[in-house]
Amino acid sequence: MSQNRSSVEAVVQSYFDGLYEGDAEKLAAIFHPSADLRWVEKGELQVLTVPDWLDRVRKRPSAKAEGKPREDFIVTIDRSDDKTAFIKVRCQLPPRYFTDYLVAMKLADGWQIVSKSYRYDLRD
Repeated sequence: MSQNRSSVEAVVQSYFDGLYEGDAEKLAAIFHPSADLRWVEKGELQVLTVPDWLDRVRKRPSAKAEGKPREDFIVTIDRSDDKTAFIKVRCQLPPRYFTDYLVAMKLADGWQIVSKSYRYDLRD
């Protein structure tokens, strides 16, 4: 399982890099095309498809290009078997500071994120 853990960690590192760099292609490589993003806004569940999210990533300036500080880390990886991982991470794209809950599964082509739910705080 340690090799699988390092494979999951590599996917998460690509996720962190893709977010900070604003690299939609890097993110597309680790997200399953049918995955979605979920969050609550004003008490209502919001759902965004990965293709729509990647379009947003392409259109916004990256945190890296804006010289914003980078801080991202894995809080926990919970593995129920060698093909499923629940990953809690913290990352920032100032002024938003996120807690993300990712579900990754080992598919025929390797590990992919199949679901992302998140929350964030706004800070100055």
